[in-house]
Amino acid sequence: MPTITINGRRCEFTPGQTILQAANAAGVEIPQYCYHDGLSVVASCRICLGEVWSPDAKTGQLVAQMGGKLQPTCQTPATDGAVVYTDSPKAVANQKAVMEFLLINHPLDCPVCDQAGECYLQDYSYEYGRGVSRFEEQKVKQPKKDLGEHVLLYSDRCIMCTRCVRFTREVSGTSELMVAGRGNKEEIDVFPGVPLDNELSANVIDLCPVGALLDKDFLFAQRVWFLKSTPSIDGITASGDNIWVEHNEGKVYRLKPRTNLSINKWWITDEVRYGWKHVSSEARLRTPLRRQYGTLIESDYARAYEVAVEGLRKAPVGGKRLLVMVSPMLSCEEAFLLGRLAQELDPSARFAVGPVPVRGQDKVFPAGAAETDKKAFKMYAEKAPNARGVRRVLAALSGGRAPMEYADALRAMGLGTGGSDIGAVVLTGNYPSEWATSELCDALGGKFVVLIDTLAGRLVEKADVVLPGATWLEKSGTFENARGALQAFEQAVPVIELAKSEGQLVLDLLAEAQRVPSRAADTEWVVLNTTVGQVAASVEVAPPRAKAFNAANVRIEMAKASADLGVFVTQVSVPESRNDARTDMPLVEL
Repeated sequence: MPTITINGRRCEFTPGQTILQAANAAGVEIPQYCYHDGLSVVASCRICLGEVWSPDAKTGQLVAQMGGKLQPTCQTPATDGAVVYTDSPKAVANQKAVMEFLLINHPLDCPVCDQAGECYLQDYSYEYGRGVSRFEEQKVKQPKKDLGEHVLLYSDRCIMCTRCVRFTREVSGTSELMVAGRGNKEEIDVFPGVPLDNELSANVIDLCPVGALLDKDFLFAQRVWFLKSTPSIDGITASGDNIWVEHNEGKVYRLKPRTNLSINKWWITDEVRYGWKHVSSEARLRTPLRRQYGTLIESDYARAYEVAVEGLRKAPVGGKRLLVMVSPMLSCEEAFLLGRLAQELDPSARFAVGPVPVRGQDKVFPAGAAETDKKAFKMYAEKAPNARGVRRVLAALSGGRAPMEYADALRAMGLGTGGSDIGAVVLTGNYPSEWATSELCDALGGKFVVLIDTLAGRLVEKADVVLPGATWLEKSGTFENARGALQAFEQAVPVIELAKSEGQLVLDLLAEAQRVPSRAADTEWVVLNTTVGQVAASVEVAPPRAKAFNAANVRIEMAKASADLGVFVTQVSVPESRNDARTDMPLVEL
């Protein structure tokens, strides 16, 4: 494999890579503003310039390319045996000059800038800048601009890397942004009457290396150094986009894309980025409910479980069947446990998949690009993260028989037929908005209904027992996306108040059904789920009867239960957490 030496370090590279790409792959730091792996190379910021020496074809001696002139490493191809210096006196002097030019008109508003703490201008000013400014004239002032629904532009802070402009031209294909003016009056702007309004618009916020493009939703909400990042998966569409959930003290503040070249490249849709607001909705179900004398009342979990299991058990005794409708919003592990619960209560239980929302049609960016294009990005019309995973699991539990789809389940419950052999139903929701149809409400008439859901809706009044579930950000599990990729995700924030993950609720119901004895004589204090860096909370609860839900352990059980589910041990992609940031400040032990 060809090699190149960068700043004294020998690096292997693939033919066709540039010097900067080889350095990035090997972990050699070269400052860069305008370069991005997903965009064209313009070599405009000039901070990555370096001295390049390569072997002479005749003598084999190293000679300076271009007569020793500095070259942009982002645009210069890597060649075998070449030696590159970006830490030589000439390259360092260029870096200091570039930083001085960029900071001439840049405002000193780091204390109030949302980008502070993750700003390349701050980092490079410290690492490559002069430390003092020689500029004494009046700074050029640029206006603030509202570019669209999600994005604000602080033109004063812009360094004209043009990443955002290239994104709208090359990735979204909508070309709303342009460069207007020249010299120190140059600025980013939208074309007249054309706002930044496409399905991928907020990606320009992530692309901006400084604080010029800001997220309206995150503006002045939280300092980034307080945020913790948890790897997760898109939980509202079939794309399976990889995301970072950034949160603090149990509250989610923003979602950002997590690079996965085989799934979502470097991007996510605005729909995914802002689709988590139902997690903290006022309509969240927060406590168990059970029907008493025809009225739903609040209940403790012990009594709610008892009533639920008793009601579900009566269905097979009366010659009726138990139907479990598993939402495509739930994880594969939860679908498996729900199937186990159903078979425990009724060996002939029937399985169905909940409604799979579809809005519009699949869309590939940029318009006209082939889906197989290595830089194409696809947005899916299917708005459920795990319909395929739920079908896979329920089919394996049924001996290969596919579960009923939603329309078939309605007919099985007697809608339009006048008769049904279904006596009890376990319904699961977890959709980000109201999902119950009038047909479903009508079909549930006369049946014992246990509802596990996250948001209050029409179905609550149809249920005999209501158990509050958890959104995907409050639990761990596995989703199978539209491409058939099985991806695990981590719990980001604690489950809201008295709600529990569906996996834990089902394990509790199984313990009740199997009459598992309590493991303690009295009540005890249990620490609620939390994440590193958060203050743990605890609550006094009834003694535990079921084991705690653990997605990884359930995947092992799934593989043991059926050969068809062995993929959940061998083919699940587990996310890698971010490495802890290391300070360059010396630490002295006192």
